[in-house]
Amino acid sequence: MTLGDLRGRSIVGTWFHAPQEGTIEVLEDTVIVIDASGVIEAVLAPDHPAYDRAVTTAIDATDRFMLPGFVDLHVHAPQYPQLGQALDEPLEVWLGKYTFPLEARYADLDFARPRYDALVADLLANGTTTALYFATADLEPTKLLADLAMAHGQRALIGKVVMDHPSNPPGYRDSSATAAIADTRSFIDYVRAHPGNADGRVLPVITPRFIPSCTDEALRGLGALARECQCHVQTHCSESDWAHGYALERFGETDTTALERFGLLGRKTVLAHSNFITDENMGTIARAGSAVAHCPVSNAYFANAVFPLRRALDRGVHAGLGTDISGGPIASIFDAARATVQVSRMLETGVDSALPQAERGLPGSAVTIATAFHLATAGGGIALDLPIGRFAPGYRFDAIAIDSATPDGGIRLFGETAPLAILEKILYTASRANIAEVWVDGRSVGGAKS
Repeated sequence: MTLGDLRGRSIVGTWFHAPQEGTIEVLEDTVIVIDASGVIEAVLAPDHPAYDRAVTTAIDATDRFMLPGFVDLHVHAPQYPQLGQALDEPLEVWLGKYTFPLEARYADLDFARPRYDALVADLLANGTTTALYFATADLEPTKLLADLAMAHGQRALIGKVVMDHPSNPPGYRDSSATAAIADTRSFIDYVRAHPGNADGRVLPVITPRFIPSCTDEALRGLGALARECQCHVQTHCSESDWAHGYALERFGETDTTALERFGLLGRKTVLAHSNFITDENMGTIARAGSAVAHCPVSNAYFANAVFPLRRALDRGVHAGLGTDISGGPIASIFDAARATVQVSRMLETGVDSALPQAERGLPGSAVTIATAFHLATAGGGIALDLPIGRFAPGYRFDAIAIDSATPDGGIRLFGETAPLAILEKILYTASRANIAEVWVDGRSVGGAKS
């Protein structure tokens, strides 16, 4: 049964969230009160003085398990058509041979529209209520992506990609740093003044693709624009041997140090991948309040390394998860969370069986599914500096209803009743069919709706 629009209403059920890294809270038989704008007004446990009165008028969702909506911190929106293709090439070859030609085609809005529309709808159906999108180097299709995110009701942060360096493909690059910055400013103004975005659910993002795609002039100008407009910033950082080595050769410093020098590291900055950042870089990122978008699946294909997530978290680096469509052949944060646990265990235990066990891995690297759940939800909200990912007063009601009983889904409980065991089953075995309904700001925006 569809519950529908929950703005201005109350709902009772079992809620799981992970407001702090490594800790899961279970809110059983709890009433959540949502105000008319989709913000959580109150969370009432059965022992709360107002509970008995509230529960009598609350919508009954006790046949579902409720999770915060997922936050995907790294999506290349125009790459969705090549999801699962061309993953056998090095990053720099893959970009030039497959990816840039595909992205350039989005200048044709008739080509772009159905592909962007399908992506936003599919991500919502997968439980991704918030997505941080790289669009393309062209302004008009970037505006189109913003329009479609608004139409679908997704919380989206979107950036026109800056690629002004002469090494970029002649048919797919900004004509100059000045033009790139002007188009970025134009997109910021478009989103902020959009009549369909009065609630600010869609936000503009300053988006230098990565250091190899940008001139110094563009990077410096984008840093100044970030300070002026207080926008989010996203870029790739030390993703692979090639990308990491490029900055060292060009500047004699790492991506992190260069981005800081250009004014692109701040509280609203998200750095994709960051596999090769040093301990010193981690300290710089933590002091800036910036975040890493950990993309464990795509790292397996293009990064040449496993991101040391546990070490970064212990050094105070904010982090969340990304699918990296289409560098990773996944479109679900469920898959990213599962892979987060798997790759951390491989980093800890090592993969070369010819080495003695004591020399095979990096001790202390493993993380649990509780940590992955936090990164997929509240951690993503912290990374973006947005009130999302938790069931707490003042947070936006972005949520997923899980139907554990549908025979079309992957969950099989076999009579299991322990809440934490049920959550573990959900996180490891749920499929798209188990996502019964999805809400952003209390509005029903996707899911199976059985």
